[in-house]
Amino acid sequence: MLSKFDDYPIHQTAEPVFHTASSDRFHYDRYWYNAHALDGSFYFGVGLCRYPNLGILDGSLSLAIDGRQYAFHGSCRAPHEPTDLSIGPMALQILEPMGRHRLLIEENETGISCDLLFTPRTACIEEGRQTLRNERHVVMDATRLDQFGFWSGWIRYDGKELKVDGATTFGLKDRSWGIRPVGDAYTGGAPLSEFQAIHFNWVPIHWEDQCSLAGWFEDGDGQQWHTDQGFLPHYPGMEDIPGTNDPAARTWQGNVEHSLKMAPGTRRASSGVITMHDRSGESMEISLEPVLLHRMKGLGYQHPEWGHGKWHGELAIAGESWTDSDLDPLALENLHIQQVVVARCGDKVGHGVLEQLHIGPSPTHGFTDWFDGAAQG
Repeated sequence: MLSKFDDYPIHQTAEPVFHTASSDRFHYDRYWYNAHALDGSFYFGVGLCRYPNLGILDGSLSLAIDGRQYAFHGSCRAPHEPTDLSIGPMALQILEPMGRHRLLIEENETGISCDLLFTPRTACIEEGRQTLRNERHVVMDATRLDQFGFWSGWIRYDGKELKVDGATTFGLKDRSWGIRPVGDAYTGGAPLSEFQAIHFNWVPIHWEDQCSLAGWFEDGDGQQWHTDQGFLPHYPGMEDIPGTNDPAARTWQGNVEHSLKMAPGTRRASSGVITMHDRSGESMEISLEPVLLHRMKGLGYQHPEWGHGKWHGELAIAGESWTDSDLDPLALENLHIQQVVVARCGDKVGHGVLEQLHIGPSPTHGFTDWFDGAAQG
């Protein structure tokens, strides 16, 4: 099956680009974005993913504002042309590779629509390959890149319109691909444990003079089996960015020390301090103050109906909303979160997010069971 990509010198196998090198049905190729207002008044996220071996394309827009969260979901049979990133009224346009991206959702029955433009302020940073196995097969084998920028445009929801100011709405583009649990679980064969303990924290921050990233995975014993730490200069305009890879970008190798104070009865931080460490001996201590909560199920993560890579038919869309205070914070579908945070390092102030997903026991986070919450006080 040929596609437009086959006219570029990008082939990694003797097959056309349409055909993946791996036949693993959990293969995925995802666009993911977030955005947050400087004053912490709103957050929105966008996800759109192609699952070439499942033949599915799905996407979501999720907005947290005024104590409520609104989500648009769409799913369809994946077009044969990989450059076609449209799902009914939803379409992602790559205006320039590693440059501006535009998300459109036309007026539709859900009452949620948008016209949003992402404009980068940095080059890209490549996170390390993330590989995790269970006793029989690969659970995750993925690569991610991150690029910081700004958002502008508008979102209509619940009869209202949110103006997104390009000067005060910070954001991030996250592109990842490889293998992850998507679609229906493996069936047949000898039963496997349903869960492996996983504790994921991810902290991208916009500072006045640069952007920083810290991310880490821990197992149920508190061992960090993967970390990412990097710094990117930011530029006044997209035309000033020196290219996809910035010679001035820096990456660190080492553990991320953390002291996250969990809100009682939950698995989310009410405050915290992380310290990035490099093997060179350099370190950077960052305090985090959460100001707004977003549930990642609005983008399909652990969503009981709109989970990633689920077949809903040739084309399906839906909208939903909820008040966060009405949710059970320890239900599996509500554990994965991003919080808008104000960050401080010495006299520097930054703005970003703290992403958390905690499943299982953890001596470093204070959990003893699979789904218990933090103790009082």
